[in-house]
Amino acid sequence: MNKTDLVNNIAQKSGMAKKDVEAVLNGFFGEVTSALSSGDKVQLVGFGTFETRKRNGRTGRNPQTGEAITIPESVIPAFKAGNKLKEAVK
Repeated sequence: MNKTDLVNNIAQKSGMAKKDVEAVLNGFFGEVTSALSSGDKVQLVGFGTFETRKRNGRTGRNPQTGEAITIPESVIPAFKAGNKLKEAVK
């Protein structure tokens, strides 16, 4: 399912206009992005938690030359599923 499918399904089930549903989704994505970029978590009880995780630096290899390269540490977004979502997927 992509964003268009999601907008269409929500609009059909809620009776809202597709344009309004898309605006709400874009607002949600913007707020989650903003929270994560400032180091906060977004918890949706029963659904899951959006958070950031620190990935340590490490040594890797250039696949073309075999030369060792240093991969710097980074912060990545992560999602941890909640119990209700886990049960629904089983």
